[in-house]
Amino acid sequence: MIVIPMAGASRRFTEAGYGRPKFELLLDGRCVFDHAVGGFAALFASEPFLFIVRDAEAAAFVHARAAELGVARAQVVSLGAPTAGQAETVSLGLAAAGAAAGTPLTIFNIDTFRPGYRPPTGSLASMDGWLEVFRGAGANWSYVRPAPGDAPIALETAEKRPISDLCCTGLYHFTRAADFEAALAAERAAPSMNELYVAPLYNHLIKRGGRIGYRLIERGEVVFCGTPEEYQGLGGEPPGETDGRW
Repeated sequence: MIVIPMAGASRRFTEAGYGRPKFELLLDGRCVFDHAVGGFAALFASEPFLFIVRDAEAAAFVHARAAELGVARAQVVSLGAPTAGQAETVSLGLAAAGAAAGTPLTIFNIDTFRPGYRPPTGSLASMDGWLEVFRGAGANWSYVRPAPGDAPIALETAEKRPISDLCCTGLYHFTRAADFEAALAAERAAPSMNELYVAPLYNHLIKRGGRIGYRLIERGEVVFCGTPEEYQGLGGEPPGETDGRW
């Protein structure tokens, strides 16, 4: 299952003067939603997609765009209220959708583009979970600390704490939804941050013997559109009367 949490308030865009959620804004003649979800086009016919939104207006928008894109199995859950972070958003969405404990989860951001995405094969496919990373730096990413050697094994994950040069793209995979939920329960019991992020959940699986890997991609294979500066740097319009809306 591809899970797209999009129940945030788009605070940075609102503060910059935009009147609509960032996923509705236009970029190169398409809305940001289409760019983000379109990266998974190869899976539209085979994988269920779960979109987790904040309100009925967003749900109507997502239903229409998912149908237009050709997503064969799209489910939209509206939460109606803010959450304590992305991990809680995903958990609430899974519960509302009735996802089975054994459901594989691939979680991705609505403000990031991953053109031509394909699931990994080989050793990663047999692990309990994995993260996608690129080489970079800065305090605004989640990170993976790799094991010594050539095997793509994660020894630790961290949010906004550089523990290596392996920065996460925001794509997180859990082989079983039950593992995600168990890790979230452990994080709630001993929180590492003041918000429930997804990346730190892997540490709880690692501590109990889970095998967590990572897939290294080139920086140019992922496009970030999560801030007004990034959006405008990609050619998006500044806020105005039309608000760049779809």
